[in-house]
Amino acid sequence: MTTQTRHHHGNLRPALISAGIDILEAEGISGLSLRKIAVRVGVSHAAPAHHFDGKIALLVAIAAEGFLIFSQMMEESRDKAAADPRSKLIGLCQGYLGFAAQHEALFELIFSTDVKNHADENLEKCSMQAFQLLQETCDLFEPSPHGNRSNAIMIWSLVHGYACLRANNKMVLFENETNTPLEMILPQMTPKTT
Repeated sequence: MTTQTRHHHGNLRPALISAGIDILEAEGISGLSLRKIAVRVGVSHAAPAHHFDGKIALLVAIAAEGFLIFSQMMEESRDKAAADPRSKLIGLCQGYLGFAAQHEALFELIFSTDVKNHADENLEKCSMQAFQLLQETCDLFEPSPHGNRSNAIMIWSLVHGYACLRANNKMVLFENETNTPLEMILPQMTPKTT
């Protein structure tokens, strides 16, 4: 069975997205093209156009898949942590930082303005799923006086900022540490008693 026959019946789109992620992570956004993905998957150069209306539509689909991987890494890391709220929060944040370190180009893509400005319903759903994991974990703590979502926004800002500083080699103080000093950057919050 040829590659083209194998992808004829409904599984070409996921194969194109998977190949796009591989190329993105190896070569960055500038190295990604519909033509290159078609070659990687083994289909005609015109085949991706049946699924994506140009490169930006492909990037949006890749970003949606990226958010699913991101959510999975956060959830798995959170689930491996001890049962207390602080450990769960640190676990989730370790998953966040792990994704940023292991999937640098994908991390950059999912938070890029270009993708956000062209988001479709699937991307919005996948990105909200990631935020919901953070919100659920922050809901283990007493809410901030500023509202229920403010803890999640604060933690997101701190961890995302740290991930970006580390990715851009701006965080000199901890560059030789293998474990991120989450205890140093995460604020003390009061766990809920019930």
